[in-house]
Amino acid sequence: MHIIEPTNRSLQNPQKTKKYSAPLRLWHWLSMIVIAGSLLTVLLNATLLKSRNNAPVIKSALQKAGAVVTDEQARSAAHDLSDKIWDVHVYFGYGLAALLLFRLVLEFFQIADQKFIRTIKTAYHNLSKANLQKKVARHELAVKLIYSTFYLLLIIMVITGLFLAFEDFFAPYKAIRHSVKEVHNFCMYLILAFITVHLVGVFLAERKDSKGIVSDMINGGG
Repeated sequence: MHIIEPTNRSLQNPQKTKKYSAPLRLWHWLSMIVIAGSLLTVLLNATLLKSRNNAPVIKSALQKAGAVVTDEQARSAAHDLSDKIWDVHVYFGYGLAALLLFRLVLEFFQIADQKFIRTIKTAYHNLSKANLQKKVARHELAVKLIYSTFYLLLIIMVITGLFLAFEDFFAPYKAIRHSVKEVHNFCMYLILAFITVHLVGVFLAERKDSKGIVSDMINGGG
């Protein structure tokens, strides 16, 4: 499990803790909120607001109130309710797209030792050195590669999500809509897996010598 545990130790100086810039911390927590909100809308529509399950409930409730409702009308009402939640899901998607763009731009303005690409290169370079940092570098590289996969999944999620949100503008490519939706849904499960692994890793790290990871992501560390 050690490989999934993030560390707040500086790769250049293991005796010091990493520093996280205010914009990076803001991005981290806003992304957490947006992704959680997006996943919640999916969960709601797959359970409590599932059209197939709610249509009979709506029909029964309206009939008890004296209304004459057909099965088709009940299904339409249930579907409209589900669509309202999907509208919220789309808005979360726009927020995620904006945050992803913000993160890409931020990479260019971060100070050198806080750049994501720079930390990967440093960890890779230190693997070739026979010193005490080699173990730290190997661990850092593994963690960063996992994070790189997460960023790639976010990019795919945003691109496929925007395609689905603006499918009317991509009429010539409508034939691939189903495939795009399948990729979008598959990436969602992979992101759920990453979040689970990330939370487990942070929990384990907080119990060991890397205590303070969560608080450092709030106050900046250093």
